[in-house]
Amino acid sequence: MRIDKCDCSKGMDEACTRAAMDAAEDISRGRLVVYPTDTVYGIGADIYNEAAVKGLYLAKQRPFDMPLSVAVADRRMMEEVAEINENADRLIEAFLPGPLTMIIRKRGDVPDIVTASSQKVGVRIPNHPLAVEIARRAGPLVATSANTHFHPDATNIGMAVRAFGDSVSTYVDAGESLIGKPSTIVWLKGSEYEIVRQGEITEEMIRDVLQC
Repeated sequence: MRIDKCDCSKGMDEACTRAAMDAAEDISRGRLVVYPTDTVYGIGADIYNEAAVKGLYLAKQRPFDMPLSVAVADRRMMEEVAEINENADRLIEAFLPGPLTMIIRKRGDVPDIVTASSQKVGVRIPNHPLAVEIARRAGPLVATSANTHFHPDATNIGMAVRAFGDSVSTYVDAGESLIGKPSTIVWLKGSEYEIVRQGEITEEMIRDVLQC
């Protein structure tokens, strides 16, 4: 277990870049990593490594029938994971990077273990330079809060360490989470939508963008 500390409040300095490189390398080797996002700390793994994703479920004590979301570095990477429809395009333009997860149709090569065998996947672009840099280097990451099932979301690295201990290879400590609560989740169903979880972005804000 390693804890890498860095302050990226003013951008990606040398320490933050090194932390992102180390985290991405661990992910590429099938290990688990805790990393900061704009909302709360996340625990991540390579979405295409099914053994790593299984290990993440076990570490979180999360039922396998509960799907995981995915963090990506940019729109191009999102298109590798999911099919972006017109409403998703509008929400990307309005809110991403930011605290919004969209549930849309997944690409065929996204493993069923990530989505609990659903044909949909939750995807977002975090508004945090370290999270984005890790995803840019490692590829699409599992994006789920760094806590065990039914326990509070980790808003600092100490909470995550207490939850996971040595089951996580690298913890990236960038201080307290900026928002401190999980992202809003919106399920896009053709021309309609459903708010699955309310976060910083409100239903009114989403409705204004989608003009529903």
